[in-house]
Amino acid sequence: MKGTGWDMAQRGGKRGFQNRSKRTDSNLSENGSDNARAVVEDKAPRSPVELPAQTTVGELADILEASNVDTIKALMRLGVMATVNETVEFEVAAKVAASFEIGVLKPKDRIESEASIKVGVDDELTDDNAVVRPPVITVLGHVDHGKTTLLDAVRGASVVDSEAGGITQSIGAYQVIKGDQQLTFIDTPGHAAFTQMRANGARVTDIAVLVVAADDGVMPQTLEAIDHAKAAGVPIIVAINKIDAPGADIDKTNAQLAEHDIIVESYGGDVVAVSMSALKGEGIDDLLESLLLVAEIQELKANPNRSGIGVVIESHMDRTRGSVASVLVRSGMVRVGDNVVAGTFRGRIKSMLDGFGEVVKEAGPSTPIEVLGLNGTPAAGDQFDVVATDREGRELVSTRERIANKRKDARAATTMAEVMKRVQQSDSKELLVVIKTGNHGSIDAVSRAVEQVSNDEVQVRVLSASSGAVNESDILLASASDAMVMGFETTVEAGARRQSETEGITIRTYDIIYNLIDEVEDAARGLLEPERKIIVTGHANVLEIFNHGRREQIAGVRVTDGVLKRSGRMRVIRDQKEIFDGAITSMRHLKENVRELVNNFEGGVMVDGFHEYEEGDQLEGYEVQLTRR
Repeated sequence: MKGTGWDMAQRGGKRGFQNRSKRTDSNLSENGSDNARAVVEDKAPRSPVELPAQTTVGELADILEASNVDTIKALMRLGVMATVNETVEFEVAAKVAASFEIGVLKPKDRIESEASIKVGVDDELTDDNAVVRPPVITVLGHVDHGKTTLLDAVRGASVVDSEAGGITQSIGAYQVIKGDQQLTFIDTPGHAAFTQMRANGARVTDIAVLVVAADDGVMPQTLEAIDHAKAAGVPIIVAINKIDAPGADIDKTNAQLAEHDIIVESYGGDVVAVSMSALKGEGIDDLLESLLLVAEIQELKANPNRSGIGVVIESHMDRTRGSVASVLVRSGMVRVGDNVVAGTFRGRIKSMLDGFGEVVKEAGPSTPIEVLGLNGTPAAGDQFDVVATDREGRELVSTRERIANKRKDARAATTMAEVMKRVQQSDSKELLVVIKTGNHGSIDAVSRAVEQVSNDEVQVRVLSASSGAVNESDILLASASDAMVMGFETTVEAGARRQSETEGITIRTYDIIYNLIDEVEDAARGLLEPERKIIVTGHANVLEIFNHGRREQIAGVRVTDGVLKRSGRMRVIRDQKEIFDGAITSMRHLKENVRELVNNFEGGVMVDGFHEYEEGDQLEGYEVQLTRR
């Protein structure tokens, strides 16, 4: 056999199918022969597509106009095991597109993929370009425990220390100086804004200060603040305030904190606790020193020489100044005149103010600023980027709007199966749960029952457990942590129900604890990695080899048993030894692209990455079957 290109496939058709017409599905149904199945022809070729440098599997499926299942199968044939929400690089995505016979244009340098959205995180940070940055601190606690007084005391001390005039606070964040080091404080109204920023994917806070009044002790909002700080995964420093108030009992407060796994150093734990009186200014220096010590241990760093990135803290529309956005710079430099994008809004910075209302020309890492010049008001927790041109800004806004619309269209998971599908798409094998019970005595029993479902492979973690009706704060916590809410012998407030539908958070309620445990066990099993089983589909012999381009080769083959599927993988066997394993990138019979070659058929096959065939090589086709454990 001699020839070029696909000649062999064409001659093979003459040899293998002499005096036969091309079969169709109707012919097959009449013949009733499995071996004489028709070859499935592909659709007309599509125009080339433009792929980003990184993309999720789900986004890649959308771009290629293929189903998520077909895209994942194509990745499996390339040896890549990835879920819908996992990221793939351009090179891998291009191979997937090639398997669908779709051309690919060069990657976009500046496009935002769902997978790469890590708000306020600098992915370009290295040891060579990193410098130490100030810590970002959020103050949380129960109402009337002295958060505002503490912040005023810190602000006032800073003004005295730095000999600055006036203490007017311009925005909800500011920097203070202790010695020769800076600290950035975010003044949030309670923990709601703190968690809302996390719900949007923003990692803003480095350290959480938990304010507890010594005369009141641990209160309901204190517990909520603890849950939110733990869920954020940030270090906690306890500020025991009002030590001079009548009835103040520091030991009792420490004991109450220990009941909720906040064990201070004096009790043998590792949580720093500072006793203070914010009203009198006592203990402020100790608190600042403790914050700097914890920050030093964390080794917080940023790159001041890159384009600025940050997080929106808050925004509003001013009658005279227009859109005003408070932004925390996380890395890089932001300057007056820069083109910027905040969430789905863009603009050019006309003016910037610092936390004390002073005009500034530029701002570096961990610096809070007030920005004027955007064409709208972004939400708290939105990503803030400096871009090179206005055109680049428009492209970034367009991409973010597309992603936002996809999220808006996504329906909330209403069944345990849908919840498991969402959790499985994440990297971690951890089911996060917020528990609410009808009475306080059930909290411990339900929490223990749920956590006992954990094993070596899957962890079930209770983010928060408390009594009472499911409320909006529970939904906010679940939304920020991608958790589900489980209620036992309790009700759901109307506001919480509405918010859960908006945020896409599942609420499950139970009256029988065994039903609750059974569903959690089923959910945990669903998180286990499925078993992989290799199914051999058929074999073929290499009869002739054809060159394709400068380096590639096409194997002219005849199927000897079973079927070779283009959706499967191929082993190349020589002298009874496997020498290569790869994905099938192309398969033809005669002049047609086909999806399979059946027994006794001849055709041409290309295997990704292998171009060293020899006549007499055996090809073994197989599929990978995943089975739930």
